[in-house]
Amino acid sequence: MGTTQLASVPEPKYQHLKTVIGEALDSDFAVGEILPNERDLAARFGVARATLRQALEQLELEGRLQRRRGVGTTVAPPRVGVDVSTTQHTWPGVGDDAWQPLDSAADMAPAAVARVLDSGAEERVHIVRRVRTSQGQTVAAELLYVPAASVPGLSAIDAPAGAARARAVLRELQHLALDGQDRSVELGSARADDAKELDRLPGAPVLVVTTRYLSGGRTAAVSVATYRADTCRLTFGDSVDLVMAS
Repeated sequence: MGTTQLASVPEPKYQHLKTVIGEALDSDFAVGEILPNERDLAARFGVARATLRQALEQLELEGRLQRRRGVGTTVAPPRVGVDVSTTQHTWPGVGDDAWQPLDSAADMAPAAVARVLDSGAEERVHIVRRVRTSQGQTVAAELLYVPAASVPGLSAIDAPAGAARARAVLRELQHLALDGQDRSVELGSARADDAKELDRLPGAPVLVVTTRYLSGGRTAAVSVATYRADTCRLTFGDSVDLVMAS
């Protein structure tokens, strides 16, 4: 059986074009700048539009470009670091937390989350909704599930609804002693609600980071955060180990 000589395989034309356009993005365009239309770009680089589209699609998958509905193709900002280490033990909303609370409601958690929380199928929990933005763009959306037992001092009178209610849940949660946390990460596809929140099409690649917060020998809260895979990179503690591409 013979061996494949990779060096003898010519580089696809769109791959070379991707490199050329990438260099142009670094030297000729600013973050957020809208690229010329496909006809003008194809003429600029002397290629067919089909080849250009392949190169642009690769650059989008690598997080260099973003296609925004009603705007066009723009130069993407640097990727947001998503720390998936478990070396830092802090409650949501503490310290340099980059998340913005939007609202909180009492509802039943999804079955998978309810099992982790060890709550009954019909038991309502506090669901805090938060988003994370970068360069004025939403790059992640989070649902934080908090059982009533974790926030016994929460008063509906103090914070009846909206962002104030979400902040009140976070404050009460921080009264507990945090024993530790664990995380899992998976590559998934944006559901309709996530896609709308993140300004992506349904089915677009996303990173789903699930964090379980432990206190007093039980799960005190569960966070399910959905990140745009084209704008985020995974980090581990102080290192930057993995850049995610869809």
